[in-house]
Amino acid sequence: MTNNSTNYDAIFSGVIGQEYELLKLICPLVTEMSRLVGLTVKEYSKASTELLSIIELGGGTGITTLSILDARDNIKILSVDSEPVMQNQAKTNLNQWVVEQKLAFCGDDALTALKNTPSQSIDIVASAYTLHNFLHDYREQVIHEIYRVLKPDGQFINGDRYALDDVSEHTRTTQHEVTGYFKVLTGINRLDLLEHWIVHLFSDESENHVMRETISLNQLKDAGFVNIQINHRNEVNALVTAIKPRT
Repeated sequence: MTNNSTNYDAIFSGVIGQEYELLKLICPLVTEMSRLVGLTVKEYSKASTELLSIIELGGGTGITTLSILDARDNIKILSVDSEPVMQNQAKTNLNQWVVEQKLAFCGDDALTALKNTPSQSIDIVASAYTLHNFLHDYREQVIHEIYRVLKPDGQFINGDRYALDDVSEHTRTTQHEVTGYFKVLTGINRLDLLEHWIVHLFSDESENHVMRETISLNQLKDAGFVNIQINHRNEVNALVTAIKPRT
């Protein structure tokens, strides 16, 4: 993986094509977070030359999956997503890596997929913009299952919407985000996408979904994780990493 955004965009435009370009236009911070997830996987993988086993939660159409694949050659990813329409696009986009046996797909929901995974069998559980969609109780169960399936020294990597603790500041930031949606999507006459993003944002910001920063980090701590860090915060977006201790 390289820090050169031009090379990165060229790779993704070639594989994901129009969808990546449109997402980059609407939500540039989202595509940047996918890139950062891949970079974090690369940093973790420097410590070993052995096959790296990864579960990706919420693989979607494959944008973050591709970022992870680009981080390392010696890799095996199970991409989990219960939305068949999105996952079928990923299967088409990333078939090259399926043929090379670096990538497999699972259509279960996140919790079911994790429960079907043996304890201490995975090096990394990675995700981007998936956990914030979960209801609080479900998310807590997922966090505990992530901890269980990780090997000692295994890492959880999540690029996601981590709501600011300061509710007023979070509201102002979200309003700025929505203004951007309107400017971009009305400019390209995609009111259908504008409606989709606004409706989805109402779900993200609802009390039964919103993933508040301090509560979320404490949830990782309560599950047993250590070295919990929040990095690369940009508005409501942040990269969180955590390690499963050896003992």
